[in-house]
Amino acid sequence: MRLACLLLAGAALAGCATTPPQLPASAVPAVERPLADVLTTPLYKMTPREASRYIAHMQASEPDLRKRIAAIGRQNLGQPYSLHLLGEFPYQIHDELPLFSLKESDCVVFAEHTYAMALSQSWEEFFWMLQRIRYRDGVIGVATRNHYTEMDWNVQNRWLVTDVSAELAGTNGPSYSQTVDRSKFLRTRHHTIADYPVESSRQAFVPKEGVAAIAAQLREGDFVNVISTRDGEFWASHVGLVVLGPNGERHLLHSQAPQVREETFDSFIARAAEREAKNAREGKRGQVLAGFKFLRLNEQITVPPMAPQPRPGRPAGA
Repeated sequence: MRLACLLLAGAALAGCATTPPQLPASAVPAVERPLADVLTTPLYKMTPREASRYIAHMQASEPDLRKRIAAIGRQNLGQPYSLHLLGEFPYQIHDELPLFSLKESDCVVFAEHTYAMALSQSWEEFFWMLQRIRYRDGVIGVATRNHYTEMDWNVQNRWLVTDVSAELAGTNGPSYSQTVDRSKFLRTRHHTIADYPVESSRQAFVPKEGVAAIAAQLREGDFVNVISTRDGEFWASHVGLVVLGPNGERHLLHSQAPQVREETFDSFIARAAEREAKNAREGKRGQVLAGFKFLRLNEQITVPPMAPQPRPGRPAGA
């Protein structure tokens, strides 16, 4: 009788056991390509696993941060441009835009991804660094994203870059006043309620006519804000990175339709003039290039820690 009971118990237990599920073929990592092949692949065609290997290689092989930024940015030459690319999904569901993108970029996404990769040595560190750059104190959320270039991105990333526009423009250089209403912006653009005071600031910039005179003072890896104007209003309409050409000339590396490109500042200014002339002929009230803000990549970079991610829907301390 005892033996029979043991056999029955064993059968019952065996009935509860299941064969471990097999991973679908798509989830099983493919055989890794040789690193030499990865290094000749544009970044936007890499998988995250390959990008991680590339990031680690760049960290080990190029100790100069400025040169590393230029090399990583150039690895993305030709990357397709797409506006309004990133959001907070799946952390927040106000839209379905993701937290990162390798395949496409807009101007801000390109600069942020390039800086984050250059400061990291693995995919995990890159993803962490990207959120530290994109959000106030690294706290993920549409309300804490650095939406306004001059008054959010430049300010929140002072640990990374320092605004030297006033110094480059000189005592009598131009400036403009900017006022931002973040609460209104979040409410109307993202259907998000957040309480922020209206803020104003004065922003110095280098006029487009003066860029050639100060170009030699720009350094590889510096951050560029393109300042446009329309109806008396000025704002940063575009961003990019300074890189050095083969003879030391200063180039602008940036993502602009249709793809990531590298060009001289003279070329960028000339293309803007052509666009403005076309708008004038067609009677369009388009934006006009006014000049540039330049932010110097800091020599000593200490990355600040992330602030704690608050529990959604709960008051602080709850």
